[in-house]
Amino acid sequence: MRLIICCSTLLFLFLIPRCSQGGNILVLPAEGSHWVNMDILLKVLHSRGHNITIVRSTKSWYIKANSDYYKSYTVPVERAIDKTFIKKILSELMKFERGALPLISFLWSNIGMLGTFVEAHSAVGEFASAILDDTDLIKTLNESKFDLVLTDPCWGSGVILANYLKLPLVYNVRWLIPEEAHFAIAPSPISYIPFVGSGNTDKMTFFQRVKNMFLYLTTQIQGSQVVKQVYQPLCDKYLGPGHDFHQMKIDAEIWLMRVDFVFDFPRPTMPNVVYMGGFQCKPAKPLPEDLEKFVQSSGDHGFIIMSLGTFVDDLPDDLANYIAAAFAELPQKVIWRYKGKRPTTLGNNTLLVDWMPQNDLLGHPKIKLFVAHGGTNGVQEAIYHAVPVVGLPLFFDQYDNLLRLQARGGAKILSIATVDKDDNFLKAIKEVLNEPSYRMNMQRLSRLHRDQPMTPIDTALFWIEFVMRHKGAAHLKAQSYSMSWYSYHSVDVFLFLTGAVLLMLLTTVFFIRCLCRAVCKKKIKRE
Repeated sequence: MRLIICCSTLLFLFLIPRCSQGGNILVLPAEGSHWVNMDILLKVLHSRGHNITIVRSTKSWYIKANSDYYKSYTVPVERAIDKTFIKKILSELMKFERGALPLISFLWSNIGMLGTFVEAHSAVGEFASAILDDTDLIKTLNESKFDLVLTDPCWGSGVILANYLKLPLVYNVRWLIPEEAHFAIAPSPISYIPFVGSGNTDKMTFFQRVKNMFLYLTTQIQGSQVVKQVYQPLCDKYLGPGHDFHQMKIDAEIWLMRVDFVFDFPRPTMPNVVYMGGFQCKPAKPLPEDLEKFVQSSGDHGFIIMSLGTFVDDLPDDLANYIAAAFAELPQKVIWRYKGKRPTTLGNNTLLVDWMPQNDLLGHPKIKLFVAHGGTNGVQEAIYHAVPVVGLPLFFDQYDNLLRLQARGGAKILSIATVDKDDNFLKAIKEVLNEPSYRMNMQRLSRLHRDQPMTPIDTALFWIEFVMRHKGAAHLKAQSYSMSWYSYHSVDVFLFLTGAVLLMLLTTVFFIRCLCRAVCKKKIKRE
């Protein structure tokens, strides 16, 4: 009996390490709001027993060097896409958009920004070079025996490092260089799939399709310039000839896509695209005592929150004063994340904060409205908690995110150029507050989003661990990834068939001509 017990105990002790053994994951994250959602994913991976290692630069302002759930290596760089760089771009963009005509603003944001776009990627390229030139770091990374690289491919450094270390690649993704990720790997008919920045839905008029095509072609030119000037030279230098950056970029094992079709318009997709839209959303926790007291003081009117995201801490004084004056006219209480100069028109019903627990406020029963810039994280949290939105998009994908909510009846969008004209801001807030359809539509979207067989975060974890278990997911990759553009679009087949048909027609014409000549000769001889 004792022998049986001892054997069982030894077997149990032997199995414990095998059951709890985690993977070894190397992470190259992006900064800002991209880090906010990557951080959530890393915490959950760590809780499952996985070892997380991050490579960051000395210029990182969101990604901390010390953490209890990941180990980090810090690489010295002279420049990076830091907060100062982003704030400068935003300031210039806001000034230009408020002062320029719509057409000029559209052309400048899509063509005039090319130099800034290349400059940003050049800084990322320098970070990649700094990693690969650090022989001690590369030796350490090779000896660490990582199972995969997890990265956000809006920048190209993670792609190059994964190929240099010959590791499977998993994306936490919505954006590539410089397009929405679906366009790189899935069939994407421009006739009904709106391109980012177009302001189109999936129902387009002729001229909207023209605009959509113009943006698509412009973006392809931008992307090719960035690859040609920044990333392909790095591939040639560190990986050797024959390593095409574009090919490597689309060759990830799994694409964890930060959208779902409750939010996005229906479109073709691929087997290795896994949807985890709203994975960062969760039930609300109790608010801090001071915030709860302020919220409860709103009575039956409820409260509104306003946040313009990670990068926007302040606004031009005149715009901030206008927004504050509009809030002061409302019976609701307002919590506004704002670090700029205190507006002179601020009402007693408005509380300015440096930071807010956004998810917990959106999940509070007294919440009535979310004034938002339209970042993906905030939009998905609004859907999860069924809170209608008044949108103030500033740059990048924000207008397109809000447009998807507006098309489904859950939001109203204002342009930053016209928000302070004719009381537009106050009218929009009152409309969304007083029209029940906005909240009803958001409640419907929330029900659809929550009705899934697995939570988005569990889906993401399953597929990351799937890649570790099977050393990749090659069976999910379409052959289209390795095809040339002319083969993919069957241009060579079309030319071959066209040539074959022309050859048959020419042969037939030649045969008929010969036959006619033979008949004519016989006829002449008889005469």
